[in-house]
Amino acid sequence: MESTMPFDDRASGSPKRDGSLSQAAASSRYVESGITIVRRGASEEERAPDGVASATDGEAGLRREEGSDRLPEGVQVTGAVQAKAAAPAWKNRLSTRIVISSVVALSLVLSMVGWTLWLSWQLAGTAAAINETGSLRMRANRIGLNLLRHDEAAQAQVVVDLREQGRILAHFAGDLPGRPLFLSTDAPLRQQFHAVTTRWDELADLAHEALEEGDSTAYLAQLPGFVAEADRLVHVLEVGNASKTTRLRILQSVLIVMACLGTMAMIFLLYRWIIRPVQTLQGGIQRMAARDFSVRVPVNNTDELGVLAQGFNRMADELQSLYEDLGEHVRQKTAELERQNRQLSALYGMTAFLNKPNDIEALCRGFLQRVMDEFHAAAGSIRVLDPSGERLHIVVSLGFSSALQESEHCMRTDACFCGEATQRGTMIIRDFRKLPRPEEIGCMRDGFQAVSVFQIVTPEATLGTFSLHFRERTTMSPRELQLLEMLGQHLGAALDNQRLSIKARQLAVAEERNLVAQGLHDSLAQGLNFLNLQTQMLGSAVQQRRWDEVEEIVPLLKTGVSESYQDVRELLQNFRTRLGEESLRKAVDDTIGRFRRQTGLNVELHLDDRDGAPLHPDQQLQVLFILQEALSNVRKHAYASKVTVRIDNHRDFGMSIRDDGEGYDPQEVAERSETHVGLSIMRERAARLGGQLQMCSAPGQGTEVSLYLSQSDRLAS
Repeated sequence: MESTMPFDDRASGSPKRDGSLSQAAASSRYVESGITIVRRGASEEERAPDGVASATDGEAGLRREEGSDRLPEGVQVTGAVQAKAAAPAWKNRLSTRIVISSVVALSLVLSMVGWTLWLSWQLAGTAAAINETGSLRMRANRIGLNLLRHDEAAQAQVVVDLREQGRILAHFAGDLPGRPLFLSTDAPLRQQFHAVTTRWDELADLAHEALEEGDSTAYLAQLPGFVAEADRLVHVLEVGNASKTTRLRILQSVLIVMACLGTMAMIFLLYRWIIRPVQTLQGGIQRMAARDFSVRVPVNNTDELGVLAQGFNRMADELQSLYEDLGEHVRQKTAELERQNRQLSALYGMTAFLNKPNDIEALCRGFLQRVMDEFHAAAGSIRVLDPSGERLHIVVSLGFSSALQESEHCMRTDACFCGEATQRGTMIIRDFRKLPRPEEIGCMRDGFQAVSVFQIVTPEATLGTFSLHFRERTTMSPRELQLLEMLGQHLGAALDNQRLSIKARQLAVAEERNLVAQGLHDSLAQGLNFLNLQTQMLGSAVQQRRWDEVEEIVPLLKTGVSESYQDVRELLQNFRTRLGEESLRKAVDDTIGRFRRQTGLNVELHLDDRDGAPLHPDQQLQVLFILQEALSNVRKHAYASKVTVRIDNHRDFGMSIRDDGEGYDPQEVAERSETHVGLSIMRERAARLGGQLQMCSAPGQGTEVSLYLSQSDRLAS
C-alpha cells in the first residue's frame, strides 16, 4: 500500500534516483533575481526538498528563495553561472533618465502655469478696478443730487458717499486692505489715476463747502470734469486688460503645445526605454512558458532592463538544462498531492459521518467500514475497555470468522496485541510471519498476515482500540499512521459525546423524578397523614360509642378523600404537561381554563408578547410548571376569590401570579420551609431555567409570586 498523509512533510522525504553523470557534471544552484536554479544532473543530496522546485498538475515550476542570496551549503557554482552582471553606472540607469526628464518637464510646466496664474490675478484685479472706477462716477453724481435736496437724510448720505469715495481711492493707491484691486505700474495709467485723484480732491473740498454753506453750484460745475477723467481711467484700464488677456491666451496656447509635444516625447522615450525592452522580455517569457527554452533576448541597453535581459538569458540557459530532469520530480509530486487530497477527503468524510446522530454500534460500524475501505484491510474490529481497564470488549467486528469472533469477544488487555496497544499507550504494528511461534496467534490461523492496532482516545482517557487486519504484507507511511491516529482521536471524541449525552439524559430524568417525589409529598403525603389520623380517631370513637364524634369525623374524612382525589388528578395532569407544536400562550390558556373549572375562581390573564422572541421549549416548560404550582398553592391554601396572572415577554421575560386570599407570614414560612415543598419546587424550577423567583405576602393581603428572566439568561428558541 503506497499512501502518504498530508500532515508532515518530514515523514516522506524525497525519493532518491541514481544519476549517471559524474561529480564534475553535478549541478549547482544559484540565486538570480530571487529564483532558484538547479542544473541538470544534480544529485539528490544537492536537490534537497527545501530548495528544489515543486510542481502541481504536471506543470513544472521554480520555487523562489525568499530574502536570501546565500547559496545552499555544499553547493558548488560554476564560474559562468556565478558571474553576475554589474550594476549600471548612475548616468546609464533608467531611473536617472526618468527622474531628469520628469524634473525638466515639471519645471517647464510649473513656470508656464505660474505665469498664467500671475496674469489671471492681474486680470481679476483689473476687472475689480474697472468696477470700482465706475462706482466713483456713480457716487459723485449721487453726491451732487443729494446736495440739491437740502434735507438731513441727504446730507448724511453725502457724508457717507464722500467717505466711501476716499476709501476707494485709498484702496487704489494701495493704502487699504480689502477687495483685491490691481493697477498696472504703466506711466499712462498712473498719470490718469493721479489726474482722477486730483480732480476728486478738488471736488471733495467743494462738496464740504456746499454742506457748510448750502450752495452746490461750484460742485456741480466741476462734476463733469471729474466724470470725464474717470471715463478716461476706465478706458486705460480696459486697454490694459485686453492686452493681458491676449498674453494669457498666448501663454495657454503655448502650454497646450508644450503639453502635446511633451506627452509625445514622453511616450516615445517610455516606449524606447521601457515598453520595447519589456515587450521583448514578455515575448521571451511567453516562448519559455510554451517550453521553448532556446529563446534568448537581445541586450541593447546598459540600464536596469539590460541587466534584466542578461539575467533572463542566463536563466534560460539553466532552465534549458534543467527541464528534462524536472519531469520525474513533477510526476512524483503530482502523485503525492493526489494521495494527500484523497486522505484529506477521507478525513473530512469521516468527520462528517461521526458528527451525524447515530447510536454507538452504528457509529462504530460505519467508522470501521470506512477505515477498512480506505486502507484496503481484509478485516477489522473496534474494542472498548471495561470500567476496570483490564478487559476489552468487541463492539463491532468485520471480516472475521465466527469462531475467531467468539474466542476474542472479551479478552484481557495482556492477552492480545489490541490490549498491548492500550497498555503501552501507542500504536502496535505486527507482521505475524516475523514473530516467534506465529501458529499460536489466532489471527494467523484465520489467514491474516499482519495487524495494525490504534488507540481510541480522548484528552482525558483511553476508551479502547481499533484494529486493521491484512492478508498480505502491507507497509504504511508515517503520514498514513498519523492519519489513523487522528481518526482514533475523532472516534474517541464521538464516543465520549455519546456517553455524555446519555449521562445528561439520565441526569434530567433523575432531576424530574426528584421533583415528582416532592410533588407527591406536597400533594398526597400530608392529605393521607390527615386521613390516617382521622381514621384512628374514628375507630376510637366507634369503640367507645361516642356517636357524636363519629358524626363529626365522617364529613372530615369525605372532605379529605375528595381533596386528595383532586390533588392526584391535578398532579397527573401536571406531569402529563408537554409543549408540542402549540405556543406558550395556548398552554397557559389551557392551564388557567382547567384551574377555573376546578375551583370556580375568577382568573384574569394579561399576556403581552408582541415584541418578544419565544422562549426556548425547555424554558417554556419550566415556566408552565411554575404557573401550575403557583395556582395549585392558591387552590389549597389561599382561600382567594380572584387571581390575576400577568406575563410580559419583551427583551426580558416576567410572570406574576397574584391572589386576594389570606396570605401568610413570610417569617413563619421561612422557619418551617421543610413543610412547604411546593415553594421549594418552584425555586428549583426557576433556578433550572436561570431565572429569579420572588414571593411577596402578608397575612390578610394575598400573595404574589413573581418570576423574572433577563435577556442574557434566555436561550434561543
